[in-house]
Amino acid sequence: MSITPLPAKASLSQLRARAKELRKAVVKGRPDAIERARAHHPAYDEGTFTLRDAQLTIAREYGLASWPELMEKVATELVEGRELHRYFGVELNNETWDLLEEIDETSPLEDQERLLYGAYAACLHWLEAGNEANQARGEHLIARVALRIGRVEVGLQHAQRCLQLIETYPEQMGDWDEPFAREALARALAATGQPAAARVELEKARELTKLVASEGDRKVLDEELAKEPWFGLTS
Repeated sequence: MSITPLPAKASLSQLRARAKELRKAVVKGRPDAIERARAHHPAYDEGTFTLRDAQLTIAREYGLASWPELMEKVATELVEGRELHRYFGVELNNETWDLLEEIDETSPLEDQERLLYGAYAACLHWLEAGNEANQARGEHLIARVALRIGRVEVGLQHAQRCLQLIETYPEQMGDWDEPFAREALARALAATGQPAAARVELEKARELTKLVASEGDRKVLDEELAKEPWFGLTS
C-alpha cells in the first residue's frame, strides 16, 4: 500500500472537498476511485460508500489511522492555543453539517453518537474561542443533530438554549441567528408533541427570514426551512 506524503500547510477544507469528490466517484462506479477505496479501506461496504468511508480512505492514503488523526495533525501544524480551539470549532461544525443528512435514527448507533459528539465538541471549542453568538450557533447545531437521531428532548433543550442566548445578547448576533433559532425550536416543539406552539415558531422563523439583509443568507435559511424532518408540522 503506497503512502502519500502530507503536503506542507495542508488545508483541511481542501481535504474535506477531496473526500466528497472521492465519495461521489465511488458511488458513480469510477474504477480509479474504487481502486483507491479498496487499497486503503478494504472493509468498506460496496453497497454504500459514505462520506466517513471517503474520509477514512483519504486519511489512510496519508499514512494516518483515521480522519480525526488527520484533522489533528493538520491543525497542530498550523495553529496553537486559542486559535486551535477556533480551528476545531470551525472544522467540527462543518464536518457535522456535512454528515447531518447522511445519518438519522435508523443509522448504526455508533454513527448517531459520533454525529452528536461532533456537535457537542464544536460547541465546546467555541466556548473557549468565541462569544455567545458562536455558542448559540453551536446550540442550534446540537439541537438539529439531536432531533435528526431521535433524541427529541435533548433537541428541545438545546433549541431553547439557542434562542435564550440570542435574546440575551442581541448585539452579538447576525440578523439570521434568530430565524435559525426559531426554526430549530419549531422542529423541537413539533417533535415533542406541541404542534400549536411549533407553528407559532415556524411562522416567526419565516417572517424573520424575509427581513434578513443578505440574499445569500435568506437563500440558506429558505433551504433549511424546506428540509425535513418537520415531524408532521408541514405535511
